[in-house]
Amino acid sequence: MNDAQIIARWVDSSAPWTLAVREGRIASRLQVTNAAMVEAVRARSPRSVFDIGCGEGWLARALAAHGIDVRGIDAVPALVESARQAGAGRFSTMSYEALADHGIDERFDVCVCNFSLLGERATNRLIDAIPTMLNPGGALIVQTLHPWLACGDAAYSDGWREGSWRGIEGDFGEPAPWYFRTLHGWMQLFACAGLRIDALHEPSDPQASLPLSLILIGIDAR
Repeated sequence: MNDAQIIARWVDSSAPWTLAVREGRIASRLQVTNAAMVEAVRARSPRSVFDIGCGEGWLARALAAHGIDVRGIDAVPALVESARQAGAGRFSTMSYEALADHGIDERFDVCVCNFSLLGERATNRLIDAIPTMLNPGGALIVQTLHPWLACGDAAYSDGWREGSWRGIEGDFGEPAPWYFRTLHGWMQLFACAGLRIDALHEPSDPQASLPLSLILIGIDAR
């Protein structure tokens, strides 16, 4: 399992994923995590947002409705094209490695990664470069699966895991692998990039009272 496999498999499943998002087939997103991310971003009162791993662009559309200028990138061309067609942002195809190596021609009040940090080395390199993309006082906001629940029956340690489309209706291809990080792993990732954790949220299932995701907000501490 490696970072390259993630992109290849998401290319195969870009069409059913777009349908699943736009038709509200992912219950946790519809009920809790989408609103949690929008609220976390709006709480920073940004004028500009960089949506890293923007997918088909739902977050850009949600933020644009509040008058926020959004630029989005994704490594999957079909997802970027879907985002462009829906409008409400500026979108381009770019890998995390290219972004980390070459940067981007503007800075932002907020950079967001919404369930889009799935790899190991590519994620490490990207997070290291985030401070160069932020305006003074800017923040990185990451939403990810809550590690205490996403760990399942496996050992609670950083490492590669098999992916799954379980619970999402659609004609998906083979699921992409993903790199699991413990809470300590996430905090260490931020710290190594010079980002201080400014806030941490755990959006929860109102029925089961269990955290559905983890939101980390980091600011440049250097």
